[in-house]
Amino acid sequence: MTEQESVLTSFNIDDITEPESIGDVVFSLMVNPNLSTINYFNDFSELAITPDSVGGDDNEENNIFELTGAGQSMFMTTHAFHHHLENDPQKAIEILISRAARKMLCFGAIPQVVSAFLYHINFADPRGHLIASAARRGLERAACTFHLKVTDRKIRFDHFSGHGPVPPTLIVSMMGLVDKEHTTTHEFKSKGNNIFMIGKPSEDIGASEYLEFYHGISDSPLPEFDLEREAAIQKALAGLHELKLVSSASPVGKGGLFFTLLRASFPQSLGFDITTVAEVRRDAFLFGEAMGRILVDVEPDKEDDFVDFLSGMGIPFFMLGHVTRGEIRIDDVSLGFIDKMSASL
Repeated sequence: MTEQESVLTSFNIDDITEPESIGDVVFSLMVNPNLSTINYFNDFSELAITPDSVGGDDNEENNIFELTGAGQSMFMTTHAFHHHLENDPQKAIEILISRAARKMLCFGAIPQVVSAFLYHINFADPRGHLIASAARRGLERAACTFHLKVTDRKIRFDHFSGHGPVPPTLIVSMMGLVDKEHTTTHEFKSKGNNIFMIGKPSEDIGASEYLEFYHGISDSPLPEFDLEREAAIQKALAGLHELKLVSSASPVGKGGLFFTLLRASFPQSLGFDITTVAEVRRDAFLFGEAMGRILVDVEPDKEDDFVDFLSGMGIPFFMLGHVTRGEIRIDDVSLGFIDKMSASL
């Protein structure tokens, strides 16, 4: 067993001290350049896209491209892994493809094709060849699960070490068709809408921004993930879109649930009032990045149909709280208003 594998095997969330103040964690993570609202390349966009605007001039900024003369549009998304790729290459690429497909389906796009690029593999190291072969297995398994065509796969081997230690990097790009009849967006739509989480809460903080930035721990397992469960949740989301039962849908991603809520709140200057789950550590509940979770808001008059649909499919879900006029509250404690989250930076 290598030193890295030993560290990952011994990782235990119970060894991580849970912060007393959620507010301290939030405002600490707000200066993380990967989560900051002033990072122009992240998802904190104030330019809300709507189904009616698909095909407009500015949609390229939102990953949407109109197929000239075809009456259709396409959605494109790109995801990457760097140093955590070495932990479990097959799982890493399955996670990346699942993330990309989940993001597309949240919008209402239908994933069609995927390409994968693997960089900085040490040609002289047998471990490099194991990473490449495991990544290929993961690519084929995930593509089969989500009914995707693999359009391209490339690998770059490094033959020398003059550039210093560069971790293996995996980049996945995916494209899909946009169905204007079943599209939605990530932003909350109206005060009073109920907020639900599709998927299960998880006591997992592996490979999260929270663990790396707040606690300074970079060696940890990949986030919790199950490919079959992911596929079932994504199938359910497609059904919710078809029945028009959700007003917004967001994949829980970087920064965990809290920053997913924040990204959904910013465009309309809304907020959220949520209650955490007692059985799960609050830091893991709010900032863990376990896969297979989708955040949605639902109009009150559609709530019964929403609950019946997911219950009928056997998909786990739970109610988090509701959309507010702008205040952010967690477990009856106010963190201020949504404008404070950007003005404080």
